[in-house]
Amino acid sequence: MKTGIIGLGAMGIGMARNIAAASYLTGVYNRTSVKAEALAKELNVFSYGQIEELAADVDIALICVSADADVLEVVKSLEATIKAGSVVVDMSTVSSETAKFAAALLAEKHVDFLDAPVSGGVEGANKGTLAMMVGGSAKALEKSRPVLESMTRCIIHIGETGSGQATKAVNQIMCAGINQAVTEALAFAKAQNLPMEKVIEIISGGASGNWFLQHRGLTMTQGIFAPGFKLALHHKDLKICQDMAKQTGSSTTLVDMTITDYERLMTEGFGDEDISALYKLKPGYK
Repeated sequence: MKTGIIGLGAMGIGMARNIAAASYLTGVYNRTSVKAEALAKELNVFSYGQIEELAADVDIALICVSADADVLEVVKSLEATIKAGSVVVDMSTVSSETAKFAAALLAEKHVDFLDAPVSGGVEGANKGTLAMMVGGSAKALEKSRPVLESMTRCIIHIGETGSGQATKAVNQIMCAGINQAVTEALAFAKAQNLPMEKVIEIISGGASGNWFLQHRGLTMTQGIFAPGFKLALHHKDLKICQDMAKQTGSSTTLVDMTITDYERLMTEGFGDEDISALYKLKPGYK
């Protein structure tokens, strides 16, 4: 099954390596061609100069880019040359409406579109342990499953087109809450002059334990904010959640607070740091 991936950011590179290790990867495309050429040489696959070239050559096209406009730009390029019966799997985090629009465009070419955002961060992409939530045709998912399983630990078919992105919105709201809780609690612990390593170890093993505390607790308390998930990208995702919530009248108290905090940090130049940089705003941080 010939597979190509479009977008070689921090997540896309790890995904590509795992797909190549499973012998499914035919080639890669990235807007910055130097990055694509280097990875293609490493993995012994093609580096496509144009999305249209990749589309004409593969059965499954994977997308991993940053924003709604980027996804639609890629889909319109794919649309020009993609073969009928192919599957496009978008692993970006965008709105449900964007997913539905992309699916409609490709349906005219008799191509299936799956909105399949992932959770697990750069670590999950590198280790092939991502969780994937999928909207779209169950038949198209089964066709793509062997490829997708090469980079995931869990794939759940949520339902119709757009439902994968709606589920990812739930995930992003929950991430905001966990980030707020962990950063505030650890800043409190520091203000109490507690031994931070011991605090993190014991709490990680109890009822309040969570992935974020285990993987970001020590680094944030040491003032290290290397991006596993960039703050500016989570801000973008939460703005999507905010817009979706307005349509249904859902509560956005936590989302609104986190967006405001992130905007302050972005203004101070921390947008490319990990979301755990929220710790910097908590009383007791310094």
